[in-house]
Amino acid sequence: MSDHEQRVAVVTGATSGIGLAVTRLLAQQNHRVFICARTQDAVSDTVKELQAEGLDVDGTTCDVRSPEDIKAFVRAAVDRFGPVDVLVNNAGRSGGGPTAEITDDLWYDVIDTNLNSVFLMTREVLTTGGMRAKDRGRVVNVASTAGKQGVVLGAPYSASKHGVVGFTKALGNELAPTGITVNAVCPGYVETPMAARVRQGYAAAYDATEEQILAKFQAKIPLGRYSTPEEVAGLVGYLVTDTAASITSQALNVCGGLGNF
Repeated sequence: MSDHEQRVAVVTGATSGIGLAVTRLLAQQNHRVFICARTQDAVSDTVKELQAEGLDVDGTTCDVRSPEDIKAFVRAAVDRFGPVDVLVNNAGRSGGGPTAEITDDLWYDVIDTNLNSVFLMTREVLTTGGMRAKDRGRVVNVASTAGKQGVVLGAPYSASKHGVVGFTKALGNELAPTGITVNAVCPGYVETPMAARVRQGYAAAYDATEEQILAKFQAKIPLGRYSTPEEVAGLVGYLVTDTAASITSQALNVCGGLGNF
């Protein structure tokens, strides 16, 4: 493939877990990948690591809760690599607890980070990012099986991810005439730094050890184990290909059988 055939991908929250696995895979698939995270050190370290692997990756900081940051980030991506072909909205946070005790700040931060950012980033990529003019555009939103079912002690998280699934389906149908596809990937339990923080939270809530919580979660998964970030990235990597051109407005699980829906 020559340079002009390379596609440009943007990945948010790309310095650990699923975002890092997605970035690595897309770069291996001959995408030029522009990434973001909130801290400069995380972005710099990740870019350096992936460039050392011979991958075409660059990036900058972006707080996806900030419309100004999002505008600057997408502009930087276009300036660096050109119009965006692929957007992976991966940045997100966990958050919950007994609903009667959830503060306004926690609720709004989870919604801003997980849902509002997906709208703001997607809108910016469709306009400033230049995806609107492309017939091979791909938007992939990393949602969750919690976007299809209620999660005890996870009301803000579950609400935000249901929102991402609804946004995905609506936008996918809206953009279908253009050839741009929009899909959500819904991980179940995936072994990432965020998963470890979630287990810590449940351990505190249930006065249990993290090991006990892990065993409880694993027992709910038909395959009996957490998925890996690479397994989630594999579905993202497929959805951005030409072969996946007829898949749109879908929310597809990668969950070890946890969700049958």
